Amino acid sequence: MKQILIVDDDIHIGDMLEVALKKEGYSCLRTYSGTEAKLLLDSKRPDLILLDLMLPGLSGEELLESIKNIPVIVVSAKLDVGDKVSLLMKGAVDYVTKPFELKELLARIVVALRNTSNTVQGGKMTFCDIELDSDNWSVTVNKNSVKLTRTEYSILKMLMSNSHQVVTKNQILDKISVDTPDCTDASLKIHISNLRRKLREASGCDYIKSVWGIGFKLEKEKCDETPDD
Repeated sequence: MKQILIVDDDIHIGDMLEVALKKEGYSCLRTYSGTEAKLLLDSKRPDLILLDLMLPGLSGEELLESIKNIPVIVVSAKLDVGDKVSLLMKGAVDYVTKPFELKELLARIVVALRNTSNTVQGGKMTFCDIELDSDNWSVTVNKNSVKLTRTEYSILKMLMSNSHQVVTKNQILDKISVDTPDCTDASLKIHISNLRRKLREASGCDYIKSVWGIGFKLEKEKCDETPDD
């Protein structure tokens, strides 16, 4: 059973969400402030978080920055497009504006959980038919071995570790620049292009989606043409 954390100080909205989610077969956790949520996340790991922004104590934006590898759907009354872009860049997988249609939110939850398809078993990490084994630095696609450079491997590992969200160019560069100094802002596009090509040659599928102006994310698609980087 998937577990969803509701972070909202509005008791009525929280109650409504909890009832609806339980009817859909989810279990629920509830917190009413950002500070309370952060404490809970120190000991529990829900499958998804519904996060309000205007919270007592730690704000929703501040809490979001501390959440790693858990899909977060922001549910807020803020309408500004700039806020939405900023939150997506900070790690949110989706943004729903209050007041919202319950059916739409439930559908977005299903999609977010579906997209969180990478699993880690020991040193192995998978996304769709890609398997990365960090114990021996190997990558296979459809059981076919794929030879990657150190930089390509590091980029793929980061994308697979965050497959539920967009990874910004700066996040990639900051994370891998120490181990792979050959990856610079100017060369990142080339590394991504080479990685995308090698994965495509192994399966005929495209896995890396460019999110214009933000970064990249994993998303399996069949394509007849080579996508833009």
